[in-house]
Amino acid sequence: MKRPSQFNLRNVLIATHDALATAFALVASFYLRFEGVQLADRLPFLWKILPWFVLFSIVISYLFNLTTAKWRFTSLPDALNILRAAAVLTLALVVMDYAYFFTAHSHVLILFGRITIVLYFFLQVFALSALRFGYRYFRYSRTRHHARTDNAAPALLVGRAADAEVVLRGIENGAIKRLWPVGVLSPSDADRGQKIRNIPVVGGVDDIEAVIRDFEARQRPIKRVVMTPSAFEPDAHPESVLMRAKRLGLMVNRLPSLEGGDTPRLTNVAVEDLLLRPSHKIDYARLEELVKGKAVIVTGGGGSIGAEICDRVVTFGAARLLIVENSEPALYAVTEDLAARDMAAEIEGRIADIRDRERIMRLMRDFKPDIVFHAAALKHVPILERDWSEGVKTNIFGSVNVADAALAAGATAMVMISTDKAIEPVSMLGLTKRFAEMYCQALDHDLMAQAGSKPHMRLISVRFGNVLASNGSVVPKFKAQIEAGGPITVTHPDMVRYFMTIREACDLVLTASTHAMTPARPDVSVYVLNMGQPVKIVDLAERMIRLSGLQPGVDIEVVFSGMRPGERLNEILFASEEPTIEIGVAGIMAAKPNQPPMSTLRQWLSALEAAIANDDRVTIRAVLKDAVPEFGSNAA
Repeated sequence: MKRPSQFNLRNVLIATHDALATAFALVASFYLRFEGVQLADRLPFLWKILPWFVLFSIVISYLFNLTTAKWRFTSLPDALNILRAAAVLTLALVVMDYAYFFTAHSHVLILFGRITIVLYFFLQVFALSALRFGYRYFRYSRTRHHARTDNAAPALLVGRAADAEVVLRGIENGAIKRLWPVGVLSPSDADRGQKIRNIPVVGGVDDIEAVIRDFEARQRPIKRVVMTPSAFEPDAHPESVLMRAKRLGLMVNRLPSLEGGDTPRLTNVAVEDLLLRPSHKIDYARLEELVKGKAVIVTGGGGSIGAEICDRVVTFGAARLLIVENSEPALYAVTEDLAARDMAAEIEGRIADIRDRERIMRLMRDFKPDIVFHAAALKHVPILERDWSEGVKTNIFGSVNVADAALAAGATAMVMISTDKAIEPVSMLGLTKRFAEMYCQALDHDLMAQAGSKPHMRLISVRFGNVLASNGSVVPKFKAQIEAGGPITVTHPDMVRYFMTIREACDLVLTASTHAMTPARPDVSVYVLNMGQPVKIVDLAERMIRLSGLQPGVDIEVVFSGMRPGERLNEILFASEEPTIEIGVAGIMAAKPNQPPMSTLRQWLSALEAAIANDDRVTIRAVLKDAVPEFGSNAA
């Protein structure tokens, strides 16, 4: 257990309080138990042992964290520590009583006696607890007073008791301001009729309209609804809660998950919060071990995925971070955002295009990264169907440049962000990404063969599907169409896609990287994130309409525009010739490497380079088709 390296004034005052409390408890127990001659006979010995016993009590208080715990947050763990400290001190008195009995040379055979020791225990617990819990109640009462006098919004909490209790604690300790819950709506029948920190559970989630009318009738109108993490579980009917609250004109907020140790804070409810399956549990200690103290480069760091990887890398303790981005506004935005967080990492942003081989080589050689995350790519399917050569330049040659530069700079790992569209591709996006995967696999294979059992640079690819709210994804598009009054355009009624949050996808990318760099890991270089069940796009569109308080087909039309070039109805996770491997990491699967030799890849690269120089689409297509024979015939 970590302890402060030195006491501050507050710790000294607490230690003084605990010392006085111990002295009071011991002396009071004597005066309550004995009187007259019995008291007079024992007082001389009491005054002798009192200073030493008080010093001993200070040590015990420190060992049980009583001198370092803030009184403002006194709670059950602190109460247990008080009981433990009092028990140890009481046991010390018992030992002293027996020692006195066997060594006494006076007519007083027993110094304390059982009654005195029992009295001391209760007095010690009271003396240590009284001011602590009194101060805790004072702060609680003051918070309540401020919340009511500062026009804090009367609110309903939606979620199970445990989540509601977190919100109430956040309000009491000042982390959540200008909010005062007056009731809780819980999806659990066991919570009904109960009180949570003196706030009643007034009904279930389906009772929201009746509860709000009841409060209005009592001249206590509800202004806000706060949805906790458990309010987004399927049995809590989050869509219904959000729709009803919006129709009643209430402000709706959410409390994010505290799994990562985040401070309780209220944020707006995003539509994507209601579209997801339960997230995978992330081993954050594992991620910290991967990047703590390391030098990291992120290409495409200004994009939605790249920026989140930058955020996570800095959060988990990277010493240095270099953000490579070819968009000046995007680079400025991500560096400003990270600088505002005042993290310990040295953060540097550089304008560069991954197509510029010499520039990328020079940047990596100068920076000397430990790990390179390659997120730079062109990814818009219809655009790449029109501009093949641009996709080849960025997604293939750019990836080759990044991989070669990382190797030349002495990196220990290069992680390429890939896509589920690279599996048996039917689009230029998937095709170019699959070619880049093969290059990384071949280079990884050659390095492994050359190094044998010695450490060598790892090159891995991590595939995942659509990321909610990322640049160019369908959710922001649907939001904009709803705000414009519709219609929402869906390409095909049977089209389905996998979805993840940006945070979960990036955390799993880092987790896959930790597995690849484990000495005992299997021979794999392609990882696929487990994205659960695919979502039907038309269902997604209709649900987003309802979450906006509108009716599909009445307020907002859904129209089918037809499949675009390079699209397919169903995405797949593994190619038929890629046997899967169980790696024992939740949320991640792996595939056996499947790539041609590096010599063949270099021949294709030379042919592609010549074809691009001549803008020869026929040759480009022929080379790519030769490299990836499973390339679909509808990628015209």
